[in-house]
Amino acid sequence: MNRLGYAGRRLLQAVPIVLAMAVFNFLLLHLAPGDAADVLAGEAGSASPEFVARLRADFGLDEPLPLQLLFYVKQVVTLDLGFSFRHRTPVLSLILSRLPATLILMTAAIGLAVSLGILLGVLAARHVNTWVDNVISVFALLSYATPIFWIGLMLIVLFAIRLGWLPTHGFAAVGAAGSGLAHALDVGRHLVLPATTLALFYVALYTRLMRASMLDVYGLEYVQSARAKGLSERRVAVKHVLRNALLPVVTMAGIQVGHMLGGSVLVETVFGWPGLGRLAFESVFARDVNLLLGLLLFSSVLVVAANLVTDLLYSVLDPRITVR
Repeated sequence: MNRLGYAGRRLLQAVPIVLAMAVFNFLLLHLAPGDAADVLAGEAGSASPEFVARLRADFGLDEPLPLQLLFYVKQVVTLDLGFSFRHRTPVLSLILSRLPATLILMTAAIGLAVSLGILLGVLAARHVNTWVDNVISVFALLSYATPIFWIGLMLIVLFAIRLGWLPTHGFAAVGAAGSGLAHALDVGRHLVLPATTLALFYVALYTRLMRASMLDVYGLEYVQSARAKGLSERRVAVKHVLRNALLPVVTMAGIQVGHMLGGSVLVETVFGWPGLGRLAFESVFARDVNLLLGLLLFSSVLVVAANLVTDLLYSVLDPRITVR
């Protein structure tokens, strides 16, 4: 019950934070030169000043900036994110149509990064200063230092072009059935390369963090007491060390959700994944301000929600931490 009340209070506190982020994003985007009317006029080739002025009036860009901001905040409060001039559809509908693909990609990448990072971190901590620790440290360093887009391209060359095991592009095969086990397996095959590419960078972070956290907890008094009772090293690691060592990893995972959404822009572009990252990339070049604002607002909401879930997980992993 305490957790439900805490979650409700945090959601209420998040409302002004999200609105402040929306205002900041609006002002930041309007500092950039050019607008949707300029893009359409450029595509028209020989647009007259009258045509550009009419476009700005149609999009409401001829109004003073404070009035545009007031109208935008009113739209956000009513969950009306406006209209995308490029896609000729409401922004909210467009985001919701692309959201499942991004959630699938991010869930798979986060799950792979956290699970593999925890596993490698535990192995490195249990075999500290041995060849196992050295190999894991070198792998973590290489995966952290290598650019995401280069990893994606190399995975395409190896597993798609050379070996022919996995597809290189898209969410599913063209003309594939829209439901059923066959469709799920098809999506899974298309998911392997982008999810692995996005996860590898974060595997390095979680591995190093888990290793350091495990070594810190190993030095605490209650762990020494557990060893003095004659418990095996395996039981000490799993029962007494792992749970407390997970807290920094959970914190980092919650913080990295928003950053991972930004990283998905590169991954979705390289692999042609039809998610929000690719949509954001396209909207930047099209100067589709309403769509960009909607995507930035969604990112803000996602970060706030991830921090809330992280705080709740803290109380689950460590009973000494209470939420009120």
